[in-house]
Amino acid sequence: MNKTLTRSAGFWLLIVVSLAAVGVGGWMIAGQVGTMTTTLMDGTATGVEVYVGQSLVVVGAVVLGAGLVGLLLSLGLVAARTLVATPVTASPIVEQEAPIIQDETIETVSVPRDEPALRTADAEFAEPQVDAEPQADEPQADEDQKGSSGSIATATNSSVR
Repeated sequence: MNKTLTRSAGFWLLIVVSLAAVGVGGWMIAGQVGTMTTTLMDGTATGVEVYVGQSLVVVGAVVLGAGLVGLLLSLGLVAARTLVATPVTASPIVEQEAPIIQDETIETVSVPRDEPALRTADAEFAEPQVDAEPQADEPQADEDQKGSSGSIATATNSSVR
């Protein structure tokens, strides 16, 4: 699902509910603190206004805090979304038709080209081919010559006995 964050209903719901919670919590706190302050200053405060008012201020503070946490969470989602790379979608391929020229004088002829054969993996690791007969310009080695490896090439190029 490749959806942008601003098009997500859940994201906007989080922001709206968080703003509503901040508003309701702030209204509850301000209303109860205002009522308690005026009744306590007048001397007409009752136990319900003072003791229940304190509890309602605490509830309002919790609702206000939950709204602030929701707003911070939505801000964190926006920051996290900017850090995640969006996949690049391939642009659609548009095929263009080339004009077809129908001229009977033009004729295409397929000519095979001589291309060098490609080396295969088997050819790379195969043993090199050796001529059955030695070349005339190479010196012949003695049959009884004793080289370290005993090969003709080593014996002819060195004087080891």
